[in-house]
Amino acid sequence: MTYIRPKFRHPDLPKNDLGYTTREYEGSLSTLCAGCGHDSISGSILQACFELSIPPHRIAKLSGIGCSSKTPNYFLGNSHGFNSVHGRMPSVATGANMANRDLIYMGVSGDGDTASIGMGQFVHVIRRNLNMVYIVMNNGCYGLTKGQDSATADAGSKSKAGSVNPFQPIDLAGLALELGASFVAQSFSGDKEQLVPLIKAAVSHPGFAFINVISPCVTFNNNPGSTKSYDYVREHIEATGKTDLVPEKSEILASYESGTGTEVMLHDGTFIKLEKLAANRDPFNRMEAMNALRNARNRNEILTGLLYIETDTEDLHHTINSTDRPLNTLEEADLCPGSSVLAEINEDLR
Repeated sequence: MTYIRPKFRHPDLPKNDLGYTTREYEGSLSTLCAGCGHDSISGSILQACFELSIPPHRIAKLSGIGCSSKTPNYFLGNSHGFNSVHGRMPSVATGANMANRDLIYMGVSGDGDTASIGMGQFVHVIRRNLNMVYIVMNNGCYGLTKGQDSATADAGSKSKAGSVNPFQPIDLAGLALELGASFVAQSFSGDKEQLVPLIKAAVSHPGFAFINVISPCVTFNNNPGSTKSYDYVREHIEATGKTDLVPEKSEILASYESGTGTEVMLHDGTFIKLEKLAANRDPFNRMEAMNALRNARNRNEILTGLLYIETDTEDLHHTINSTDRPLNTLEEADLCPGSSVLAEINEDLR
């Protein structure tokens, strides 16, 4: 039973607005390889939900198949969870969201789960602007099946076995921008200071929020020549800026120099603050974000941070004008309003 986390915690652990410590947001002990970047991402998700004071039972975790899709077992153990079929997580998330819009939906996927077998599902969940956070733990290989190159492996990247990938990679962040995603960010599993605020902002965003996280596989893709290794990412990372989510009516603890930041007000009254390293960076300009990604790729750099955000967006429920109530709260009178209502509908169609 080594996967069960010990119950003892320090009695003076910090508490959030709900009176919870991080213990209420933990899951089982991870069985992933020691040093796996995925565990760092799980820790960032846990920390973001703790800092936002989200009741764990209001979160629904969904995943597909792969090392990344095992991680929902390692965080938010008191939340709803569903481990779906390979590449089909978006369909399950869509159905669950349509049935109960009151939950916060967090999908976790991998580069194989999303960029190969699940590509069609990924495309359509963006197109429909489903209100969810979609996190890809991107290591450029298939960790569960001995490290074969995935569709996000960079051309020229060398595997642990010594083979060189001849194919161009699928840029998931760039694809999300082209498909019209209303929130796109990119980060590195080893940069928790950047990743936690990005996750907090994504949770607060009223629509589809995509975060592509480079997450090195220490067993199969952390070797010299790999472009997804810890050493390579740290040498080639370029941040668009520092981000911090500033909840409404709470003290702002982050320190920013005057004139260097851009504040974006989200629909729930919270702000995301972007500290720009480049004077010309505009997080509201989709085309500029796409060009920035392309230019960074041409320089063999990995662009991280908030790439694009659209503040005036409507999710799938608004588009199809669905009911404001979860379907399991609807009664017979709501579902069967009677023959007179049916007659009025038929009359309008004449």
